[in-house]
Amino acid sequence: MLESMGHKLKIGNNATINLEPDTREETERLFKVLSEGATDCMPLQDMFWGAYWGVCLDRFGIRWMFNCMEKK
Repeated sequence: MLESMGHKLKIGNNATINLEPDTREETERLFKVLSEGATDCMPLQDMFWGAYWGVCLDRFGIRWMFNCMEKK
């Protein structure tokens, strides 16, 4: 955390758990469950590097990142 940039260290923002599901459907299922009651979400979306990607801070203060590189 960079205090010089206004970041404050607290439980939940000091680590991120990255999930890499095999399909968009599984990514959406996991995101829906983990983002229930969540704050600070970045909705799932197609990204320039080719992934279906999103982030949420769950109701327990755990940050989850989703990165699906589904093979077409």
